[in-house]
Amino acid sequence: MSDIKSLFATRLYHAALSERGKPVDAEELEASCLSVAEDDEAGQNWCEENDFPGYTSYASLTDLPWRFPIFKDLKKALDKHVKAFAKDLAFDLDGKKLKLDSLWINILPEGGIHTAHIHPHSVISGTTYVAMPEGASAIKFEDPRLAMMMASPARAKDAPEALRQFIYVAPNVGDVLLWESWLRHEVPMNMVEDDRISVSFNYAWG
Repeated sequence: MSDIKSLFATRLYHAALSERGKPVDAEELEASCLSVAEDDEAGQNWCEENDFPGYTSYASLTDLPWRFPIFKDLKKALDKHVKAFAKDLAFDLDGKKLKLDSLWINILPEGGIHTAHIHPHSVISGTTYVAMPEGASAIKFEDPRLAMMMASPARAKDAPEALRQFIYVAPNVGDVLLWESWLRHEVPMNMVEDDRISVSFNYAWG
Protein backbone atom coordinates (compact mmCIF):
# COMPACT_ATOMS: atom_id res chain seq x y z
CA MET A 1 0.00 0.00 0.00
CA SER A 2 1.50 3.34 -1.03
CA ASP A 3 2.25 6.02 1.54
CA ILE A 4 2.47 9.69 0.48
CA LYS A 5 3.44 12.27 3.07
CA SER A 6 3.70 16.03 3.03
CA LEU A 7 7.21 17.13 4.06
CA PHE A 8 8.85 20.47 4.85
CA ALA A 9 5.66 22.44 5.39
CA THR A 10 5.49 26.20 4.74
CA ARG A 11 3.19 27.72 7.32
CA LEU A 12 1.08 30.88 6.85
CA TYR A 13 -0.67 32.41 9.85
CA HIS A 14 -3.90 34.35 9.16
CA ALA A 15 -6.03 35.80 11.94
CA ALA A 16 -8.00 38.83 12.95
CA LEU A 17 -5.76 41.21 14.85
CA SER A 18 -8.46 41.51 17.52
CA GLU A 19 -8.24 37.78 18.38
CA ARG A 20 -5.34 38.43 20.74
CA GLY A 21 -4.84 41.29 23.15
CA LYS A 22 -6.46 44.71 23.32
CA PRO A 23 -8.44 45.67 20.19
CA VAL A 24 -6.68 48.20 17.96
CA ASP A 25 -8.88 51.06 16.73
CA ALA A 26 -8.92 50.61 12.94
CA GLU A 27 -10.01 54.18 12.17
CA GLU A 28 -7.34 55.67 14.43
CA LEU A 29 -4.71 53.43 12.89
CA GLU A 30 -5.64 54.51 9.36
CA ALA A 31 -5.69 58.18 10.34
CA SER A 32 -2.28 57.81 12.00
CA CYS A 33 -0.79 56.13 8.91
CA LEU A 34 -2.03 58.95 6.69
CA SER A 35 -0.79 61.59 9.13
CA VAL A 36 2.67 60.03 9.30
CA ALA A 37 2.86 59.83 5.51
CA GLU A 38 1.90 63.48 5.15
CA ASP A 39 4.52 64.69 7.66
CA ASP A 40 7.40 62.35 6.84
CA GLU A 41 9.43 64.41 4.37
CA ALA A 42 12.43 62.07 4.63
CA GLY A 43 10.22 59.12 3.70
CA GLN A 44 8.61 61.03 0.84
CA ASN A 45 12.04 61.96 -0.50
CA TRP A 46 13.27 58.36 -0.24
CA CYS A 47 10.24 57.09 -2.17
CA GLU A 48 10.78 59.71 -4.89
CA GLU A 49 14.52 59.03 -5.17
CA ASN A 50 13.97 55.26 -5.35
CA ASP A 51 10.93 55.34 -7.66
CA PHE A 52 8.78 53.71 -4.98
CA PRO A 53 5.12 54.08 -5.93
CA GLY A 54 3.17 55.60 -3.08
CA TYR A 55 4.68 55.86 0.39
CA THR A 56 6.62 53.72 2.85
CA SER A 57 8.21 54.68 6.16
CA TYR A 58 10.60 51.72 5.89
CA ALA A 59 13.71 53.84 5.23
CA SER A 60 12.84 56.87 7.34
CA LEU A 61 11.12 56.03 10.66
CA THR A 62 12.23 53.35 13.11
CA ASP A 63 10.29 54.30 16.25
CA LEU A 64 6.59 54.23 15.38
CA PRO A 65 5.56 52.21 18.50
CA TRP A 66 7.22 54.85 20.68
CA ARG A 67 6.10 57.82 18.63
CA PHE A 68 2.34 57.09 18.48
CA PRO A 69 0.21 55.26 21.11
CA ILE A 70 -1.82 53.42 18.44
CA PHE A 71 1.34 51.75 17.10
CA LYS A 72 2.28 50.79 20.66
CA ASP A 73 -1.11 49.07 20.96
CA LEU A 74 -0.48 47.40 17.62
CA LYS A 75 2.91 46.09 18.79
CA LYS A 76 1.37 44.55 21.90
CA ALA A 77 -1.19 42.70 19.78
CA LEU A 78 1.42 41.58 17.23
CA ASP A 79 3.65 40.23 20.01
CA LYS A 80 0.86 37.84 21.02
CA HIS A 81 0.21 36.68 17.46
CA VAL A 82 3.91 36.11 16.78
CA LYS A 83 4.25 34.13 20.02
CA ALA A 84 1.38 31.86 18.91
CA PHE A 85 2.88 31.41 15.45
CA ALA A 86 6.32 30.58 16.86
CA LYS A 87 4.67 27.88 18.97
CA ASP A 88 2.94 26.47 15.90
CA LEU A 89 6.29 26.40 14.08
CA ALA A 90 7.79 24.39 16.97
CA PHE A 91 10.67 26.84 17.30
CA ASP A 92 13.19 26.11 20.04
CA LEU A 93 14.04 29.67 21.07
CA ASP A 94 16.54 28.54 23.72
CA GLY A 95 15.08 30.78 26.39
CA LYS A 96 15.14 33.87 24.17
CA LYS A 97 12.23 35.70 22.56
CA LEU A 98 11.24 36.89 19.14
CA LYS A 99 11.29 40.69 19.35
CA LEU A 100 9.93 43.36 17.05
CA ASP A 101 12.86 44.54 14.94
CA SER A 102 11.14 46.93 12.54
CA LEU A 103 7.65 48.17 11.75
CA TRP A 104 6.66 50.41 8.85
CA ILE A 105 3.73 51.87 6.93
CA ASN A 106 2.92 51.07 3.29
CA ILE A 107 0.54 53.15 1.18
CA LEU A 108 0.09 51.78 -2.33
CA PRO A 109 -1.93 53.97 -4.74
CA GLU A 110 -3.52 52.97 -8.03
CA GLY A 111 -0.81 51.52 -10.27
CA GLY A 112 1.50 50.84 -7.33
CA ILE A 113 3.33 47.53 -7.09
CA HIS A 114 5.75 45.91 -4.64
CA THR A 115 7.92 43.39 -6.46
CA ALA A 116 8.87 39.95 -5.12
CA HIS A 117 11.24 39.99 -2.15
CA ILE A 118 12.21 38.33 1.13
CA HIS A 119 13.09 39.88 4.50
CA PRO A 120 16.72 39.04 5.39
CA HIS A 121 18.05 39.15 8.97
CA SER A 122 14.69 38.37 10.58
CA VAL A 123 12.77 35.24 11.58
CA ILE A 124 9.09 36.09 11.20
CA SER A 125 7.65 38.79 8.98
CA GLY A 126 4.10 39.90 8.46
CA THR A 127 1.55 42.54 7.60
CA THR A 128 -1.62 43.87 9.13
CA TYR A 129 -4.16 45.50 6.87
CA VAL A 130 -5.43 49.02 7.47
CA ALA A 131 -7.33 49.87 4.25
CA MET A 132 -8.22 47.29 1.60
CA PRO A 133 -10.60 48.82 -0.95
CA GLU A 134 -12.73 46.34 -2.88
CA GLY A 135 -10.61 44.90 -5.67
CA ALA A 136 -7.28 45.93 -4.12
CA SER A 137 -4.30 43.65 -4.70
CA ALA A 138 -4.02 40.40 -2.79
CA ILE A 139 -0.60 39.43 -1.47
CA LYS A 140 1.12 36.72 -3.52
CA PHE A 141 3.33 34.02 -1.98
CA GLU A 142 5.79 31.92 -4.01
CA ASP A 143 6.75 28.30 -3.43
CA PRO A 144 10.32 28.58 -2.03
CA ARG A 145 11.39 25.54 -4.08
CA LEU A 146 10.35 27.10 -7.37
CA ALA A 147 13.89 27.88 -8.54
CA MET A 148 14.80 24.19 -8.19
CA MET A 149 11.91 22.87 -10.29
CA MET A 150 13.94 22.87 -13.52
CA ALA A 151 11.92 20.31 -15.48
CA SER A 152 8.66 20.18 -13.56
CA PRO A 153 5.39 20.63 -15.48
CA ALA A 154 2.94 23.31 -14.40
CA ARG A 155 0.39 22.42 -11.75
CA ALA A 156 -3.22 21.83 -12.73
CA LYS A 157 -5.48 24.85 -12.20
CA ASP A 158 -7.52 22.90 -9.67
CA ALA A 159 -4.49 21.57 -7.77
CA PRO A 160 -4.88 21.46 -3.97
CA GLU A 161 -3.71 24.66 -2.34
CA ALA A 162 -0.73 22.94 -0.69
CA LEU A 163 0.59 21.89 -4.12
CA ARG A 164 0.27 25.20 -5.96
CA GLN A 165 3.33 27.22 -6.91
CA PHE A 166 1.73 30.57 -6.10
CA ILE A 167 -0.85 31.42 -3.46
CA TYR A 168 -2.87 34.65 -3.40
CA VAL A 169 -4.37 35.84 -0.11
CA ALA A 170 -6.86 38.71 -0.02
CA PRO A 171 -7.06 39.74 3.65
CA ASN A 172 -9.68 41.96 5.22
CA VAL A 173 -9.08 45.17 7.16
CA GLY A 174 -7.97 44.21 10.65
CA ASP A 175 -6.40 40.92 9.59
CA VAL A 176 -2.80 39.96 10.28
CA LEU A 177 -0.68 37.60 8.18
CA LEU A 178 2.57 36.04 9.45
CA TRP A 179 5.14 33.95 7.61
CA GLU A 180 8.77 32.92 7.95
CA SER A 181 10.95 35.72 6.61
CA TRP A 182 12.58 33.62 3.89
CA LEU A 183 9.25 33.17 2.07
CA ARG A 184 9.24 35.25 -1.12
CA HIS A 185 6.17 37.40 -1.62
CA GLU A 186 4.93 40.38 -3.58
CA VAL A 187 2.00 42.75 -4.00
CA PRO A 188 0.77 42.83 -7.61
CA MET A 189 -0.32 46.13 -9.13
CA ASN A 190 -3.11 47.91 -7.30
CA MET A 191 -5.83 48.30 -9.93
CA VAL A 192 -8.31 50.35 -7.89
CA GLU A 193 -8.42 54.12 -7.39
CA ASP A 194 -8.24 54.09 -3.59
CA ASP A 195 -5.06 53.55 -1.58
CA ARG A 196 -4.17 50.14 -0.21
CA ILE A 197 -2.76 50.74 3.30
CA SER A 198 -0.91 48.23 5.44
CA VAL A 199 1.63 48.05 8.25
CA SER A 200 4.43 45.52 7.83
CA PHE A 201 6.96 44.27 10.38
CA ASN A 202 9.86 41.95 11.14
CA TYR A 203 10.64 39.96 14.29
CA ALA A 204 14.20 38.91 15.08
CA TRP A 205 15.51 36.29 17.53
CA GLY A 206 17.55 37.29 20.52
